[in-house]
Amino acid sequence: MPLTPDQISEIESARATPRHTLRAVSEGMEAHLYRAHEVLDHGFVRVIDYMGDDGAIVQAARVSYGAGTKAARDDAGLIRYLMRHWHSTPFEMCEVKLHVKLPIFVARQWIRHRTANVNEYSARYSIMDREFYIPAPEQLAAQSQVNNQGRGAVLDGPEAARVLEILKTDAARSYDHYEEMLSQEGKQGLARELARMNLPANIYTQWYWKTDLHNLFHFLRLRADRHAQYEIRVYAETIARIVADWVPAAYGAFEDYRMGGATLSAKGLDCLRRMLAGEAVTQENSGMSKGEWREFEQLIAGN
Repeated sequence: MPLTPDQISEIESARATPRHTLRAVSEGMEAHLYRAHEVLDHGFVRVIDYMGDDGAIVQAARVSYGAGTKAARDDAGLIRYLMRHWHSTPFEMCEVKLHVKLPIFVARQWIRHRTANVNEYSARYSIMDREFYIPAPEQLAAQSQVNNQGRGAVLDGPEAARVLEILKTDAARSYDHYEEMLSQEGKQGLARELARMNLPANIYTQWYWKTDLHNLFHFLRLRADRHAQYEIRVYAETIARIVADWVPAAYGAFEDYRMGGATLSAKGLDCLRRMLAGEAVTQENSGMSKGEWREFEQLIAGN
């Protein structure tokens, strides 16, 4: 279970004592505050704090000091305009702080998004919990034959069972040795900062991750994409559902122009125009490499 009874009690206590505020409030986000959304087998995402809403984006774009006289549909139209034309600073006026519990190997992917403030649980000062990510059988797949960084066919029953047993055994053995090295019962005991190096990459860590909406959208565009690694994608999809409640107009524009939209190169745009004019365009006369052409075909086919 991702949360202990004490943690659940703490969350419910925090939600039971709301405070009056004059700042902008998103009712959709208020419903998420503090609550933990479970991810994977032991992970979670929860909102600790946030700033701004759809109105804050519009306010920053107009540099106004109040709600103004524009209708809600005008605000939504402005947000779509900003998204469509790649304006970024108005979206930076909204921020969110998340508490995330995730496997270390997922954290190492996640931290590549350097446009955030991060404070991670320290194994120099504290002892890591005995919690490891063990994939569900349907997530155990062989290496893809066409993608060097992707998965292929799901492992069959006996092979999946063999791999799962290795993962569980190795994780348990590593943690047993970790505890043994820390032990001071009749021994000096190894320093925590050294003992931690024996822990596997599937052990869970936690961090506070604070970012603005512009950079969060960039994270979601890459990590909520169907081609992203499953283990980080499920975190991104959970965050995306939260963001959709927080800033519905901005998220709608993001879904339309970023997640559901596409970018064409100059050659790709030229090929599309030629196709619409009735010309038979092939990879040989497209001016594209084989890889570019394959991606172009997948794009126009909707794959």
